Amino acid sequence: MDRLAALEAFAKVAETQSFSEAARRLRSSKSAVSRHVAALEAELGARLLHRTTRSLTLTEAGRGYYDRAARILADLAEANASVSQLQAAPRGRLRVNAPMSFGFLHLAPALGDFLTRYPEIELDVNLTDRFVDLIDEGVDVAVRIGSLTDSSLVARRLAVIRRVLCASPDYLERRGVPKTPDDLRAHDCLSNTNITITREWRFIHHDGTPWPVEVQGRMSANNGDMLRVAALRGHGFVHLPTFIVGDDIRDGRLKSVLEPYIAQDLTLNAVYPTARHLSPKVRAFVDFLAERFGGDRPYWDAAA
Repeated sequence: MDRLAALEAFAKVAETQSFSEAARRLRSSKSAVSRHVAALEAELGARLLHRTTRSLTLTEAGRGYYDRAARILADLAEANASVSQLQAAPRGRLRVNAPMSFGFLHLAPALGDFLTRYPEIELDVNLTDRFVDLIDEGVDVAVRIGSLTDSSLVARRLAVIRRVLCASPDYLERRGVPKTPDDLRAHDCLSNTNITITREWRFIHHDGTPWPVEVQGRMSANNGDMLRVAALRGHGFVHLPTFIVGDDIRDGRLKSVLEPYIAQDLTLNAVYPTARHLSPKVRAFVDFLAERFGGDRPYWDAAA
């Protein structure tokens, strides 16, 4: 039995909970992966996986064995990387994913400095507001806003993302300033269709309990920059992060309202697949993001 191949097959099956997916990621066949796992179980004299027609789960013995196998494979990968000349310096093609607005407004201006600092790295950047599966789509690093839900990924917190509710001075003069979130029911609200519940804006009471409000408006869009322009033209309220509207608020083009009722629970994260040994190009990029955007008060809020 090829023990290394068997360990890799078992670990990948445990991670994906699928022989077919494990085979795809290992660039092998489903039958070969199944043979490796069966041989490993026979040598150990223990069942590592519960198999049914609908599910695949680890046994108690399998969970303990997977923890050790994963550490062995990670140590081996680290050892291989440490002696590879290719890993001596950050180099190669780096695939990056980021949200559209943040990517255009803040990441794009920073990338020139990154390329200057690391002349042997080639960047392939994809800006999109859709959810991207990093592993399936071969992405090395993603810039994401919000909480991490995929346990196969690692997130490094970069900065707090502050949200504001704002409208133009002209709109507020015509329609009035809301005193509580419920007052928004009588206003035009510009909604972001990338959010699951488009017309429900979420606020908090002073005691921290949720305060959802159903809002209405004549315009919605899947991009915050477009909603910002509509707000600047006096078409209603927007609920956006300050990395989009911070300059407008500082310069008086938009006015922030209801600040005590807005939950500030979002963070900017650098997200990458789990690995004990990060490739130098990924580590360099994540460190660069932390240097450029890091802190509880990032530069777009510094003068607010």
